[in-house]
Amino acid sequence: MSKKLPKKTKFEKILLNIDSDVLRQKLKLKHLEVKDTLTKKYPQVDVFFKEKGIDPGQIREHSAKLLGAGAIASALLLASPNQDMLKLLPSPQEVLHNLKLSNEKDGTRTLLVSTIKSFLPERPRPLVRSEEKFLEHIFINTTGIPVKASLEGEHLNTTYGYIGAEQHLRRFPGDSLKEHGEGQVLKSGIARGRGAWGYFAQSREQLTEDLIQKEKWYAVVQTLYLPDWNRRAQYLREWYKYRKVLIVNTENGKSVVAAIADSGPAAWTGKQFGGSPEVMEELGGAKYKKGPVMVFFVDDPENKIPLGPVDYSNVKMVNVLEN
Repeated sequence: MSKKLPKKTKFEKILLNIDSDVLRQKLKLKHLEVKDTLTKKYPQVDVFFKEKGIDPGQIREHSAKLLGAGAIASALLLASPNQDMLKLLPSPQEVLHNLKLSNEKDGTRTLLVSTIKSFLPERPRPLVRSEEKFLEHIFINTTGIPVKASLEGEHLNTTYGYIGAEQHLRRFPGDSLKEHGEGQVLKSGIARGRGAWGYFAQSREQLTEDLIQKEKWYAVVQTLYLPDWNRRAQYLREWYKYRKVLIVNTENGKSVVAAIADSGPAAWTGKQFGGSPEVMEELGGAKYKKGPVMVFFVDDPENKIPLGPVDYSNVKMVNVLEN
């Protein structure tokens, strides 16, 4: 007879029911809350750093080397290192040099990708409020753009989904494809009909540079599938018209500020968002047709944030934990 396996203890049963992804997310949120509490409870610490010319919010570690050096440096604060260990450590000048490099090129974007990949579920799905709140902090701190999952009480059915390539939209009666730029972006063609909000202008003469940019960097969201669309269609139609959103490619971190100018895609396509030829090329290159993205509203009541790709090298880091 085979031996009976020992019964699992209550603790072992609890461990089996723990979702590691959920636990990791909760730990990250707790970490954020602790930093927020520290800043508010001990503002003198923040003042001290600023007097010394140190801004922790501007330390953008983007490589394993930097993270490893930081971990070793932290350990040295708690224990007296021997001479052999000291020989293995980079000099203070080298550490500072590496930190400066993290502010250049794609350092911030690399940091963003590693953060969201470790946090987001592999397959896109609607996120809970705590997840969106965490990502708001991440996007604000890495792009410098004020974003919100919910703005003025409005919220998309999902902020995490798939985006698909769209065609150019007709900006005015008689508009043609050849007037929408040159090169690769023209291969997408131009839609036969108008966008959900009609022409951008009623004539070529009325087409302003602002409207040209709105069509060039336009986004598509599923307004028709909003649960209260039928009841509040008139209000929502005006609210969403040209509303700015931040679109983030979760696979490479490339981001674009776009204006909502059309409604869709259809549910059966398996996509939740759409992007103009220019948006899609900036997010993933000339052959990019579909991929996972995050879409958050841009909180820009004074219309100061331009449409187009986010330049991470010019991002001014902000300490969102002070807000």
